[in-house]
Amino acid sequence: MKKFFLCVLILLLTAGGALWLWLRSSPFGRPMSPQRLARITASPNWNGGAFSRVEPAEIITAQSHDGLLKAWWKFFTAEYPDLTPSRPLPSKKTDLKALPANRDALVWMGHSSFFLKLNGKNILADPVFCGYASPVPFIGRAFPGTDVYAPDDLPEIDVLVISHEHWDHLDYKTLSALRPKIRNVVCGLGLGEYFEMWGFDPKIIHEGDWHDAFGFDGLTVHLLPAQHYAQRLFKRDQTLCASFAFITPQRRVYYTGDSGWAKHVKEIGEKFGPFDLVIAENGQYNDDWRHIHMFPEQTARAAAELWHAKSLLPVHSGKFALARHPWYEPFERLASALSGTGVRLLTPVIGEAVHLDEPERAFAPWWREFMPAQEVRP
Repeated sequence: MKKFFLCVLILLLTAGGALWLWLRSSPFGRPMSPQRLARITASPNWNGGAFSRVEPAEIITAQSHDGLLKAWWKFFTAEYPDLTPSRPLPSKKTDLKALPANRDALVWMGHSSFFLKLNGKNILADPVFCGYASPVPFIGRAFPGTDVYAPDDLPEIDVLVISHEHWDHLDYKTLSALRPKIRNVVCGLGLGEYFEMWGFDPKIIHEGDWHDAFGFDGLTVHLLPAQHYAQRLFKRDQTLCASFAFITPQRRVYYTGDSGWAKHVKEIGEKFGPFDLVIAENGQYNDDWRHIHMFPEQTARAAAELWHAKSLLPVHSGKFALARHPWYEPFERLASALSGTGVRLLTPVIGEAVHLDEPERAFAPWWREFMPAQEVRP
């Protein structure tokens, strides 16, 4: 009996030691340096040991009378239809290195990853090319057919932007492989610690607070608010979530990052709009986190009424099932909500190039081929 308990103890200690080492590995980051921490705590958005949101709000609100634990139990155990596609999704693989320097273009790479060419500059946002959106490969797997691009497929990147530290936006494997190609990084306060730990030259890391701006020879990147939260492991809101406006003499483009509805939605439109293109979060929503993500109808309203967008590309959907709505629902609801608004909905398949000087080009509702007939809206 003593040998049995000794073996169990050794196994527990070994497992505990392995977990401790894993949690201290590079993907999880490290504590802030004193210099970075001093800058963080000096921010007007730092309050009581964490970054504040645009407006005070609960991150998770249990909608059922049974409370939060009941809501989480249902989230993870209940049956939800059509969380993932029944077969591989369509995609194309545009040669990013061959895109003309003199044509503004956009390539959606699934979820919130996209490649944007503006005024000859190559911009990359929230790249996740590892095939999953979590710390481990068996959770949050990419839908079949959606993991088209690898780091070797990308050209030199003039500006990389990272909206926040969640695993579906900040991927260690992808960024480590891309590091030699990245000339500049723009991110919110605190995120620079990851990049320095991962071997990036501190001189190329432009780490800012809300409303800071960074110029890159004909391109200005404005780091703007987002109503979300940051959490890589245990402690919450130690880094700053952001959205971004990309301004050139010819174009005005806005990327929402992950965000719920708050006063910044209107303020950004008033200060920087109208936008030629809005790349907007549209997916992974849930009533229980309605304050930190927008529903498709809110995205459509903001694009039409507040951002005065000419075109809208929906992101944060089409690659990972991180919420419990049907995977195609964000596209269908947004298409319905935008009808009659005058905002052009861009729905390329993953990897398909969209040239911004082709305002009349139409895109097919490709997701409807995968939907049950009764779910297709007229």
